[in-house]
Amino acid sequence: MFLLAFARFSADAMSSFKTRALSSLRSARAAVPARRALVGLDGFVDTIVKPVATRTGQGEAFTPIASIPEFAARIAGAAGKSTNLEFYPLMDKLGGNGPIMAAALLAGGTRITYIGSLGNPVIHSVFQSFADRAEVISLCEPATTIAVEFGDGKLMLGQLRSLDTITLARIEEVMDASRFRAELAAADLVALVNWTMIPNMTGIFRDLVTTVLPALAPRPAGAAPRTFFFDLADPEKRTREDLLEALALIARFGAFGNVALGLNLKEAQQVATALGLAAPEKDEASLRAACAAIRNKLGLATVVIHPRESAACATAAGTAWVPGPYCENPVITTGAGDHFNGGFAQGQLLGLDPEACLALGVCTSGHYVRTAQSPSLDDLERFLADWA
Repeated sequence: MFLLAFARFSADAMSSFKTRALSSLRSARAAVPARRALVGLDGFVDTIVKPVATRTGQGEAFTPIASIPEFAARIAGAAGKSTNLEFYPLMDKLGGNGPIMAAALLAGGTRITYIGSLGNPVIHSVFQSFADRAEVISLCEPATTIAVEFGDGKLMLGQLRSLDTITLARIEEVMDASRFRAELAAADLVALVNWTMIPNMTGIFRDLVTTVLPALAPRPAGAAPRTFFFDLADPEKRTREDLLEALALIARFGAFGNVALGLNLKEAQQVATALGLAAPEKDEASLRAACAAIRNKLGLATVVIHPRESAACATAAGTAWVPGPYCENPVITTGAGDHFNGGFAQGQLLGLDPEACLALGVCTSGHYVRTAQSPSLDDLERFLADWA
């Protein structure tokens, strides 16, 4: 379950790691109101469901299918015949890598401008609370996902047609080219996520690095370099050639700031294999080595890998690793990785060291899976202080 701390991480090391992270957060958090992030470009309406194995009555009177292999066996048994599968809806919620990451940053106090697929001509109701607290520009209708949650993972069943319309030309049509460039110039963090599901994202990357970013005014004197954060979002369905092209373009953003690439374990394995590197496993040494190898191969400022059990990253200063807080019975898992990204990026915005950024990532995710709520910085302080 999300997130399981490694047993071999000693009590003394755990206490020291938490103490350092908590001290760093308390010292730096006053800077949050001055930080601005531009995030995009997707947007989903997520319906969280449980698959029904045996129903004994109406409503919640059922036994769920507990695991993905059990679900797969049910489907395989229908070959040459047919079967009925019931998904019991638990909630509709804001979804998409971008909106969830942005919501996590917003809860932490960062000022957000969000560009994506939130509804057109009217913002969809699941995004309304988010839109009330952030500056939002909606390009089209949201995509939809049925998120089927099991004890050992989840299946994301998506309908993505509306994302086909997302291009740089569409962004500039909806919000005006000069305003888009002004938002880019003002942002301390630019997060461009869900490359896999947005067919024109590679073209957007290319347009940004060849035309848009070179024309921006320099950062103000004394300001930290802008951070660009990327999350590919499970590139399994894209070709190796597509993936390598996108990675090469992501590396080119380094001419305009510090580039961070966030990967879950599956994504890290896919990226490493595409680059001809050893695919990481879950252990600390393998994660540290993979972060460093991917970073060196692409020439990025930061690479972070976050499996369920822990998280690691590599920067010019070396590698860091932290365990994750164990949750035996999470309330929700869909969006946990995006909350990690939000917490990690929040740490980068605050200028925290890599270990503390990882700590904010796992704690942001850990709080979310327990409560289904994005944590404030006060929540994160309490979480770190109470983490046993």
